[in-house]
Amino acid sequence: MKTIITLLLAGSLMAQQAKSDIDTLTVNTVTLESVTVSALRAKENTPMAFTNISKEELEKQNLGKDLPVLLRFLPNVVTTSDAGAGVGYTGIRVRGSDATRVNVTINGIAYNDAESHGTFWVNLSDFASSTDNLQVQRGVGTSTNGAAAFGASINLETDKASEKSYAQLASTIGSFNTLKNTIKFSTGISESGFEFSGRLSNITSDGYIDRASSHLKGYFLQGTYNSNNTKIKALTFGGHERTYQAWYGVDPATLASNRTYNPAGEQYDEEGNVQGYYDNQVDNYKQDHTQLHIEQRLSNNARLSLGLNYTHGYGYYEEFYDSFSGGEDVSYDYLKLPPLSINGQAITETENAVRKWLDNDFYVANLMYHFTNEKHDISAGAYYSTYNGAHFGELLWASTANINPKHRFYENRGKKKDGNVFAKWDLSLNDNWNLYADAQVRWIDYTVAGEVAGPESFTVNDSHTFFNPKAGVVYQPNPAHQLYASYAKAHKEPNRTDYENGNPVPEELNDFELGWRWKTEAAYVNANLYYMDYKNQLVLTGALDDDGAPIRQNSGDSFRRGIEIDAGWAFAPHWNWQANVSWSKNRNKDKYFKRDGALQALGDTHLSYSPSLIASEQLTYARDTWSISLVSKFVGEQYMGNIDAELSKLESYLVNDIQFQAVILNNENAPRLDVNIHVYNVFDEVFSSNGYFYTYDDDWSSPTAITTIEGVGYYPQAGRHVMAGLTLRF
Repeated sequence: MKTIITLLLAGSLMAQQAKSDIDTLTVNTVTLESVTVSALRAKENTPMAFTNISKEELEKQNLGKDLPVLLRFLPNVVTTSDAGAGVGYTGIRVRGSDATRVNVTINGIAYNDAESHGTFWVNLSDFASSTDNLQVQRGVGTSTNGAAAFGASINLETDKASEKSYAQLASTIGSFNTLKNTIKFSTGISESGFEFSGRLSNITSDGYIDRASSHLKGYFLQGTYNSNNTKIKALTFGGHERTYQAWYGVDPATLASNRTYNPAGEQYDEEGNVQGYYDNQVDNYKQDHTQLHIEQRLSNNARLSLGLNYTHGYGYYEEFYDSFSGGEDVSYDYLKLPPLSINGQAITETENAVRKWLDNDFYVANLMYHFTNEKHDISAGAYYSTYNGAHFGELLWASTANINPKHRFYENRGKKKDGNVFAKWDLSLNDNWNLYADAQVRWIDYTVAGEVAGPESFTVNDSHTFFNPKAGVVYQPNPAHQLYASYAKAHKEPNRTDYENGNPVPEELNDFELGWRWKTEAAYVNANLYYMDYKNQLVLTGALDDDGAPIRQNSGDSFRRGIEIDAGWAFAPHWNWQANVSWSKNRNKDKYFKRDGALQALGDTHLSYSPSLIASEQLTYARDTWSISLVSKFVGEQYMGNIDAELSKLESYLVNDIQFQAVILNNENAPRLDVNIHVYNVFDEVFSSNGYFYTYDDDWSSPTAITTIEGVGYYPQAGRHVMAGLTLRF
């Protein structure tokens, strides 16, 4: 039945292009796109695959779940949620590439963490409420700032200045005691060109997984000035998250018997029975961003902009280690404690509670130039950032040790400098032909000095210079049809975890794209073929390190190839259907693996976390003041490792949602009231969207043989659940 429904649906939501009879839910804004944003984005005649998402479409999805979950219906996208219901830690994969390989910028400023390359949306609670629009480019895409896009790039632009003053109250209530409250306001643009706006948000949820609670606070404050030739935008935004840890997953036996079980914080009695859970097994982190953007019109065709950014992040995750669980985490050596003897007996282990801290500063300067006329569209930019991050561990308590307050058992500091210059040229030869050229030079300098938990010395001193050219051509025989072809090269440096777990080398990617776009007033089709050829791709092994971070290894030669099709059709009055489907083949070439002590040639194997079929759809019926949609998402089976082990397979799943939006009050010169109701997983599908896979060699059970042991864990997702929101606008 699942397969039949999937074939009937044949695709995925392209809600951002839906035609709806329902009134727009947003106030009028100044629509001029900033120089910084336009310089990084693909345009209608750019020969690459991309999707634009408007503020209106984000609002239809936004009931408090993290931003990756709001994008889950886009082409070739898979999302995950540790807590099981989309609030708290979430992840996104595009074309099989995880978040560390998806470049994210906010107003042209890199958001990916400089060291881990990750994007932690939990630190920016309800950020979708302050996002005016975004673009997702699949593949390498156009030149951007920060770490290279090895699967996709996501470019966000925050709220534009509102022409009119307004106040807005939005509240959501839902399953798992989920509650979201948001206050937004704007003074409107004054006669002198000034506007001030802001947002405060608070989200709480118990989570689907046991104790996977989230307490998320977010804010956004912005001042703008607009004149005929000058635009200034000063803003500060951030958030404070406190989430109970839910990144351990469950083994197959627990998945079958108690799928919501969370082993985090387990405390044992003397017989090894779980007697309770550590109350403060939490992740507690605060992140604040301050940006200043100044844009100057030089002429009718040219604009120049300067962007400055300062980000401060500070927080920890706290963990309790019980002596029954064993491991090095309870040893005196690991905790860097002096020897202790009681009644002549050496004490070597102790139950303990620790905090592992991050304290980092990130500075950015960004200069952009944009020129356009009937034939030429030229962008050029220079970007420089510096990062300074302290990592340290504090021992809060130990059962058998006299410790000084906040005893540090490891400490190191990472520093990174990242710069690039690029130039893009889009040339219109005539009404039918466009040429595209794009070149970037990027350099990175990364150092780490100190100790990591163990204690073990950890030193990195690495630098790289990369040249990333791109080129393409677009042929448009008539207004309805467009054909394009492009080539893009990208390089990407390893992240901090890669250095901790081995001796990685940079990755290299050659990305070839071939596409067709067709559009009429009632329908559209976008089809894109891609071939991504990797050298030394850092692929997820499926395993996690001691801190829960995914382990990656260079994979030699590998590739991803596939086709992405998205389409929409307004087939009758009030009816609209959008869908997309992605078929792909993702392989390691000539993979070798050491099993039972002997090296084996496995040939070509599946790349981890890369399903070959991803599809979803949206069927919408809309009237003047209300609409209802059936939205479906299918993700095919995928391997969680790279050795094609049967145990590492994650089963396919099909999830269906029902979404209802309505305008209840909308009288002129009176408050407006909107309602938004979502029933998620309406057919109560039992599934896991993510997991982990690991192997280790057992060389102690038998004196003459080595046996390779496999293990697996899963992150179960919520069954049927509901969220409902009301928005009142003055």
